[in-house]
Amino acid sequence: QVQLVESGGGLVQAGDSLTFSCAASGRIFNPYVMGWFRQAPGKEREFVASMWWSNAGTVYVDSVKGRFTISRDKAKNTVYLQMNSLKPEDTAVYYCAAMMTTTTAWGTWKTAGQYDYWGQGTQVTVSS
Repeated sequence: QVQLVESGGGLVQAGDSLTFSCAASGRIFNPYVMGWFRQAPGKEREFVASMWWSNAGTVYVDSVKGRFTISRDKAKNTVYLQMNSLKPEDTAVYYCAAMMTTTTAWGTWKTAGQYDYWGQGTQVTVSS
């Protein structure tokens, strides 16, 4: 069993930066992909960014490219999401997620249903 614990949310102003962390419990943690998703009020959960654990390859949704960076510390079983130049439309609850099963199917990394474990969610509110 894997538990993901997030931290780092808060209330910020437009243009500010914020970094989330997501720490995984468990003696052995070797996911295939780690992802970040977000859900704004009244909207569906949407993909933000993913990282392949083995080679640190990354992919982002277009709306955050150049502003957000996903990274990991394998020794700490932790994945991060650094968010710069925050905008009011970034306001949402952010979730980290772990996909444990290797798959070659294209696009699974952006599909919430493909992830096996989820963090509790952390709120970020960006004021204009």
